[in-house]
Amino acid sequence: MGIFDALTLAGGLSLFLFGMSVMSEALERRAEGSLKLLLARLTQSKTAGFLTGLIVTAVIQSSSAATVMVVGFVNSGVMTLKQAINVIMGANVGTTVTAWLFYPHVKTHIFHAHSGNGGNRPFHVRKNQ
Repeated sequence: MGIFDALTLAGGLSLFLFGMSVMSEALERRAEGSLKLLLARLTQSKTAGFLTGLIVTAVIQSSSAATVMVVGFVNSGVMTLKQAINVIMGANVGTTVTAWLFYPHVKTHIFHAHSGNGGNRPFHVRKNQ
């Protein structure tokens, strides 16, 4: 790694942190009541937060963008950390849903398999031949 690579890394990280700061300040100004109430309603339970993250990620097709938005919401006080954890978990699963949507020709069978030694393997994926 040369000096140019190190400077590029430092510049990119600085730009990212500056963007997060600007986004957080803008969210603090804009999201006084309505956005906070909407996010509270969408993340009122663990399941609701999980599904919110899953759907948002499937729609925008980027778990990284969804995670950055959630971090900005937490940083600006619009969301709590407890709400954000469920949304980020859903965002990670939403990435997989996005992959399934874009590869419909790959058909898989998910079934419950019970091994002879008493251990369960709840999800076994087998590709159709």
